Amino acid sequence: MAIYLDFYGLARNPFNPTPDPDFLYMTHGHREALAQLTYAIQERKGFMALTAEVGTGKTTLLQALQRELDGSNTAVAYVSNSLLPFAAILEYMLEEFEIAKPGESHAQRLVTLQNFLVERFRAGQNTVLILDEAQNLYPQTLEQIRLLSNFETTKEKILQIVLVGQPELAAKLEMPELRQLAQRISMRCTIPLLSAIATRNYIRARLRMAGSTDGGLFTDAALARISEYAGGIPRVINTLCDHSLMIGYADQTRRIDREIAEEAIGYLAVGHRPRLRGRRLRARSRMTPVRWGVIGVVGGVLTGVGALVAMDAQIMSEAVRSAASYLSEMARAATGR
Repeated sequence: MAIYLDFYGLARNPFNPTPDPDFLYMTHGHREALAQLTYAIQERKGFMALTAEVGTGKTTLLQALQRELDGSNTAVAYVSNSLLPFAAILEYMLEEFEIAKPGESHAQRLVTLQNFLVERFRAGQNTVLILDEAQNLYPQTLEQIRLLSNFETTKEKILQIVLVGQPELAAKLEMPELRQLAQRISMRCTIPLLSAIATRNYIRARLRMAGSTDGGLFTDAALARISEYAGGIPRVINTLCDHSLMIGYADQTRRIDREIAEEAIGYLAVGHRPRLRGRRLRARSRMTPVRWGVIGVVGGVLTGVGALVAMDAQIMSEAVRSAASYLSEMARAATGR
């Protein structure tokens, strides 16, 4: 839990780095992508592909998609480890579909999966396989996944497959050895980057979702700077806003201005520690000119005492006691203690 929540009147962390469908900000692009995927799955279109830049909220959108499919007689197997070979992906699917006896051999597992899909289709139920980070799948694995689409009736696909990945996925699907797979993809959609206006609305919407009632917590100048640096990527926006709130909390300021946003950017970009500003500096440094003067006097007296070492030990001892008593009185008077 973020330590600044109470200070800013927040019930939850508005910029948590982990995907949370409760904080899904539905831009036009998100709504369109979610609607396209939901439609294609419900209409049994077979293969679908969703591509978007890193940090644009693909995983969060997929969680929202699964929530949309809940209660619609749809079973979903979600595979996030794209480095698994096809045999492991198949095993993972059978586990996700809660198939008790999948079979010992690879062929038996394929037959078990086919029987499971046919039974669900006859019962009017749908089945979906979602492969996240699909840009990392090996071409031979993608080709084996394509063969799963051969599980079909004469009229409809009985397994819906959603490939989700970075823009490199679209490039991979253009490979000559994957042309059959590319031809079978019936729906392609993407999530666009956030515009400056969408970024501002995104930040304010997440703050509201977290319980904030202060619409001006981030100034317009701070929002503009965050938008400029983040380039429309929600993950970067979240990180910058979280850093900004931490700096603002340390400063005990209720407004996140452009200067704080710049500090957050510096910390994110090159690891510069945010400098002390405002109340933090005043809280740490209680040294008034008078107190610095006391320190100067202390230094001068101790220097003089040190010179007595070359003279007489008894004189030096008396001088040290006198100086210590005098400096103690001065220090108490200067500091008010």
